[in-house]
Amino acid sequence: MFYFNRNTVIDYSSLSELTKPILNAVRILERDIQKCFLPSNQPTGYILLQADHMMPEEAFQLAVSDTICLTAGDDLGFVYGLLYISEEYLGIKPFWFFLDQQIVPVKEIQATDKLFISPKPFIRFRGWFFNDEVLFSHWQVYGDSLIPWKMGFEALLRCGGNMAIPGTDKNSRKYRQLASDMGLWITHHHAEPLGAEMFVRAFPDKEPSYDDYSNLFYQLWEQAVIEQKNYKVIWNLGFRGQGDCPFWSNDKSGNYNTAKKRGELISELIEKQRQLVLKYIKNPVFCTNLYGEIMELYQEGYIHFDKEIIKVYADNGYGKMVTRRRDNHCARIPALPLNPKDTSGIYYHVSFYDLQAASHITMLPNSVDFVNSALTEALEHGANDYWIINCSNVRPHVYYLDAIRKKWHGMELSAITHSLDFTKDYYNGEEGIAPCLSGYADAMLSYGKEDDEHAGEQFYNENIRLLINHIIRNRTDTLSGFRWFTGDIPLPDQLSILFGICHKGESRMETYYQKCKDIGNQLSGHVKQLFEDTILMQAKIHNYCLKGMLLCEQACKAYWDQNYLQAFLNFGKSASFYEQANAAMRDSEHGIWKGFYQNDCLADIKHTAYMLRKMMGIAREMGDNARHDKWYRDIVYSIEDRRVMTILVNDNHMTDQELWETFMEKQLNIFG
Repeated sequence: MFYFNRNTVIDYSSLSELTKPILNAVRILERDIQKCFLPSNQPTGYILLQADHMMPEEAFQLAVSDTICLTAGDDLGFVYGLLYISEEYLGIKPFWFFLDQQIVPVKEIQATDKLFISPKPFIRFRGWFFNDEVLFSHWQVYGDSLIPWKMGFEALLRCGGNMAIPGTDKNSRKYRQLASDMGLWITHHHAEPLGAEMFVRAFPDKEPSYDDYSNLFYQLWEQAVIEQKNYKVIWNLGFRGQGDCPFWSNDKSGNYNTAKKRGELISELIEKQRQLVLKYIKNPVFCTNLYGEIMELYQEGYIHFDKEIIKVYADNGYGKMVTRRRDNHCARIPALPLNPKDTSGIYYHVSFYDLQAASHITMLPNSVDFVNSALTEALEHGANDYWIINCSNVRPHVYYLDAIRKKWHGMELSAITHSLDFTKDYYNGEEGIAPCLSGYADAMLSYGKEDDEHAGEQFYNENIRLLINHIIRNRTDTLSGFRWFTGDIPLPDQLSILFGICHKGESRMETYYQKCKDIGNQLSGHVKQLFEDTILMQAKIHNYCLKGMLLCEQACKAYWDQNYLQAFLNFGKSASFYEQANAAMRDSEHGIWKGFYQNDCLADIKHTAYMLRKMMGIAREMGDNARHDKWYRDIVYSIEDRRVMTILVNDNHMTDQELWETFMEKQLNIFG
């Protein structure tokens, strides 16, 4: 029997070298011991770390008796072993930080004798891409901007991950040292070959043309290899544009106007990059991302590269293993290995940003069963060498990240069982919460015929902002930003489809929201707070934004019918629902989460409300008189005073917001 208490000692004296990853994991377990136990004068046993370099990579063995002997052959083996002790015996869950796990300290914990040998994961390289990390980038914990990243990497390691893209653009270079120090392999954004600085950032005065500046591109790539030569790296090879777009979209030369020419250049540069890495690195690991337009070129036979390079196939952002939609182009080419014997992997999104209908601050709008099916199919096609999961800012997506953790360890997965397990781990097993998780995807709006075409919060926000801009500019032609889901049809028909999607899903969404609300009312204490800050908060975002869309529809109709007062009121009502959705996020920011949603700049729900308030003001300009006193008199003055003009205006002019709030307070029957 082994007894854990506050005095438990981790002894690593037998190790020939205490590396940074091992030391970091030791410090984590020491921290957890301090959190989990009350002060004690009782003696305790030792956790002994010993090396056996004959063990498989990343493996560990735990022998428990009156001492605990942790044996591993490399850094990650020790890291996983120490984190296993933390979870198995101290009860610290993988997402303890991101889901506010309550830890009640006790005097001691007993551990019975056992021998545990870690199983081999199904996936060789498995990790997260901290992409679109706009919340992480502005959030600080106790005034420290590094803590969010430390906790993100720790959660990844607790999930058994071994690889990270530690941010986008400047962040990826800023945080890769930290990720490496914690034991993680580094890999790169599909738009940042070799993790190099973007050309236009390094040379802002030059056009990013490889034909004109091949030497400068090579210089950036070589510098990146030298900077990372002491890290464990899966070297990403490829050539896309200066951002998440194809390079030819910004090419002015006309030299790459055919698929053949584009493929030839990409193939040539992949090989040049590979040879560059081989110049500095012994036995490197390579990957290339067959993402979007690159997948199309590869499938058409225009891209060729060394067979040992890991081919990374990407889902479309909604969990379906087909090429992503870009603007109005949606080829939906299957994105799975053609040969199961190939060295292959996947880039998979539980968070996505596409300026159309994706989910970034709410969960993936497709079910765990859907995700399980997609990942199973990927495995059947041999994609087991590399899984990089787009986790964005982690907290909104922990439910699906936990599901994928199970999948890359070969565990069984279903929507029902996962919801029950997750509720038990993080919500005290409270009855009623699991159905709120498993039923989430069923409540989402369906914007197309395909099984993955369900809408995240961007659908309610991006499309309303496009519509308001269209109206303000007094345009009545087809709205090009809607063509991806409506086709090239007149604006009235586009709006009929847009709002038809909303009406079709309205009752389903309302039912789900009320279900979550009712469950929240039945809870108490910490679980109630956590539920309201996570699951119920996301339900509010969907429900309030959807209600805002439907009121925007009414406002637009009134505006086009020149019923400007009704339009004014409904644009304001629409804005108020978006403001409630934004308030739901901000109200969830307790303790360390203060400011977490402050930089919601992708969905940017508050900006949608701003645009609707702006439209409210335009309706006033169209319907009120030039002096802004007619509507004011109609609402503020009594009937007998409205036509008395001895003094034209008796009070300061009301702002649009003040006037709208006064109308709402008076609750006048302005609709006849």
